Amino acid sequence: MHFAHGPIELVIGADGPAPSVAAAHEAAWVVFQSVLKGLVAELPALRQPVVAGPCPLQGPVARRMWAACSGLPTDFITPMAAVAGAVAQEILAAYETAGMTRAFVNNGGDIALLLTPGSRWRIGLVADITRCRPSLDGSLVVDSHDPVRGVATSGWRGRSHSLGIADSVTVLAATAAEADAAATIVANAVNPQQPDHELGIERAPASSLSDDSDLGERAVTIHVPPLPPEITATALAHGVKMAQTLQRAGRIHAAVLACQGQLLTIEPSDALPRAA
Repeated sequence: MHFAHGPIELVIGADGPAPSVAAAHEAAWVVFQSVLKGLVAELPALRQPVVAGPCPLQGPVARRMWAACSGLPTDFITPMAAVAGAVAQEILAAYETAGMTRAFVNNGGDIALLLTPGSRWRIGLVADITRCRPSLDGSLVVDSHDPVRGVATSGWRGRSHSLGIADSVTVLAATAAEADAAATIVANAVNPQQPDHELGIERAPASSLSDDSDLGERAVTIHVPPLPPEITATALAHGVKMAQTLQRAGRIHAAVLACQGQLLTIEPSDALPRAA
């Protein structure tokens, strides 16, 4: 199924008896039609930084976004960092019905997964979507017993702005909203030590690219020239450090970081309990 409303486009897949799948699609469509309206109603608050204290938001998707970003090791993040994953989760709930064996909701590459015992999903990995003919660089297999129900990707080449130079950072986490927020800050951390002007990296205020950006005047990456391999490796190392910090805290299960042909993997950890 393909659902579209304003800036939100979902690709949905579900396996199960035909009547159950059809009923779930109908229920998901009903929920989907109200999601954007609910987010718009709280948009000013959703663009404010997450700070310590009780959640100030009201709607279920907005509160999920805030929770996914709360407590992350970064000095700036807004709930918008988790919007795609949180929306995917909201729609996936319609498929958690009797008879369904598995389902996914893919919101622009941020994916919420439903897995019943014995099921699995294989997810393709494309490290650089700007290649003339994008091809799979690998695949990720999520089994029902894995503590993963969300996969998300961030990077400067994607549809969202990034503070880093990673082509892509793909994160596996317990939920899609958590994966979305974590991928954002790991991708932001992928940066070299040298000043931008020495390397030819170009950045611009987020507000100059999108007047409603939650990032305001923060400089986001708009161009990264070919870099020496050692510079790329150093930048990736900074992202790996952030990913490992999140993994030790139980916020992510695994991650794959890609930049200019270099690919680094944060292997799965036992920090998250395995699913029943």
